[in-house]
Amino acid sequence: QVQLVESGGGLVQPGGSLRLSCEKTGSIFTIYTMGWYRQAPGKQRELVATMASTGTRNYADSVKGRFTISRDNAKNTVYLQMNSLKPEDTAVYYCNYKAYGSIREYDYWGQGTQVTVSS
Repeated sequence: QVQLVESGGGLVQPGGSLRLSCEKTGSIFTIYTMGWYRQAPGKQRELVATMASTGTRNYADSVKGRFTISRDNAKNTVYLQMNSLKPEDTAVYYCNYKAYGSIREYDYWGQGTQVTVSS
């Protein structure tokens, strides 16, 4: 089992910055992707940014150049630095961990953290 605990959400003005953190505990996998998705009211959950165990990063076009995903392997934590925030970034942000075992895939989600961008 894997547990994901997010922190760092909140209210910020347009143009401001926030940093989200997601700490993973539990089972260890060699091959995985860890990252962030978000869901705004009335919309589907969408990918924001992910980082594979290889270090490869993937970003949604809407956040490229503004958001940066990173990780601290010693702390089993992934971060999302969000700069130049816009009102359309308002959503619940979910941490996700996808792990690839020898015979199946595993998909874990955090509880979500609210990010509100408003003046």
